[in-house]
Amino acid sequence: MKPRTTPRSYAGFTLIELLVVIAIIAILIGLLLPAIQKVRDAASRLRCQNNLKQLSVGLHNYHGAYGKFPPAVMMKKSGTGNVTNVNQAEGQNFGPNWVVLILPYLEQQNLYDTVSASVETYMQDGNTNWRSIRGNVLNTMICASEAQFSARFWPGITGFANWGRGNYGANAFGIHQNSSRAWNSTENGATPVLTANPWPATWTTDPLVVPLGTQGGGVMCINFGATLTGNGIADGSSNTVLLGELRNGGSAGPTDARGTWALGFPGASVIAGQSSWDCRTPNNKDNQSDDIGPGGANRPDLAMGACEGCAFQQAQSRSRHTGGVTIAMCDGAVRFIRDSISQANWWALNGRDDQLNLSD
Repeated sequence: MKPRTTPRSYAGFTLIELLVVIAIIAILIGLLLPAIQKVRDAASRLRCQNNLKQLSVGLHNYHGAYGKFPPAVMMKKSGTGNVTNVNQAEGQNFGPNWVVLILPYLEQQNLYDTVSASVETYMQDGNTNWRSIRGNVLNTMICASEAQFSARFWPGITGFANWGRGNYGANAFGIHQNSSRAWNSTENGATPVLTANPWPATWTTDPLVVPLGTQGGGVMCINFGATLTGNGIADGSSNTVLLGELRNGGSAGPTDARGTWALGFPGASVIAGQSSWDCRTPNNKDNQSDDIGPGGANRPDLAMGACEGCAFQQAQSRSRHTGGVTIAMCDGAVRFIRDSISQANWWALNGRDDQLNLSD
């Protein structure tokens, strides 16, 4: 006769125990996700800093060769094929910008050589062949935080479609006020002067942040590049912004020109008027803030406000980094500037000749 066997019992989780385990896992995930995001942001900031350092070295090598920084953009103003409106891209024969000019100093000599003849004769004959490289992807111009948008090319202008994206802009500064438009105000190295409270009429109650008579010269402007010698950058190279970050307009709308590396206009590869009117501080969220040409997407919810239909006149430094933007100074130093910087200090950092002292 076989011995009687006792049924084997199996231990298992109760419903309550299972719920507790799930809750613990959820808490751990909740704790880990912000940490992972911080690591990713730190990594993208580091790569962005490296990009700006490389661009700064390229600009300084250009300065070593020519005795001055390159212009933000070359614009032929007389003769056949001249530019008649520096605030428009469509229908205008604007020339190569600062990025095109420093390609040989960014290990892009072969690319530059394909258009060098056009670049070097543009101011004489208005040659547009340099635009044939507009669709190339330059990794040095792309911030890691916006790499996912780099394939969203700017549609372009008549006859010249599909322009590659980029995330860095030359500092043209200037003052946006009733008497001047920022982009034009520093053309040929001119230094505009603050003549009145530089806010829209509806903001006349806002206080002045800098004294009347304050100057606002830029470093790389239309047909002008400052020199590091003499009084070229009166405020000092360590106190003046050379380059600032830009957002890719493709993240706001398909026809937004912001963040277009070979296009020498505000918002595309230039920051201008970034401390006056409705562009006051980095990543500002004002409605219709940037004036970046027709097709701009007004997305203040993304800190990318734009005046739809406005000409190229003014553009702020913007980034997807948490809390601020990365900039390069004229001495080659790279810094991270918080969105919370005061408007007066942001003005003092960007103007090459404002003679203002940083207050904090």
